Amino acid sequence: MTEAPLKKANRSLTRQLWIFAAGSFAFGFALVPLYNVICDVTGYGDRTKLVEASSFTAPEDKNRLVTIELLSDSPAIGDWEFRPAVGSIEVHPGRLSEAKFYARNLRNQAVVAQAIPSIAPLQATKYFHKTECFCFTPQPFDAQQERELTVRFIVDPKLPVNIDRLTLSYVMYDAKSTS
Repeated sequence: MTEAPLKKANRSLTRQLWIFAAGSFAFGFALVPLYNVICDVTGYGDRTKLVEASSFTAPEDKNRLVTIELLSDSPAIGDWEFRPAVGSIEVHPGRLSEAKFYARNLRNQAVVAQAIPSIAPLQATKYFHKTECFCFTPQPFDAQQERELTVRFIVDPKLPVNIDRLTLSYVMYDAKSTS
């Protein structure tokens, strides 16, 4: 290969690499609106929903009780003791309720934990409004530290009458192992 075609091939490759880098950069910026669209469609991860949930008000339905089963889990990664204070509670839709969980770092070093919530059945998710939750922010724990974690919520009175039992579960992860 002579020098002229080699230079031309190098210029072409350099141009392609620059185009690829610019495209990757543009794609990174496109991910923000794409993430917002996914959050709007699924209802997960959207911070504006937190503001709506914190200001949610509905008349209490004193004639109806909904059972909230509380579950917890921690994966094999990380040494945690994590459990609900009670296995289930009964709430009146429309009333601000609270559930407590107990967490303990079993390590001899400080860690940061993140709780990931889940609501079942899936169709009930839009009727379960958390106003305050330990899952909203990472939770720092000192070595061997234990504490009570609280979630406050309102079950929307518009919850379909055929749903009388919800499951609120959390998985506690070591925040560093999820990144």
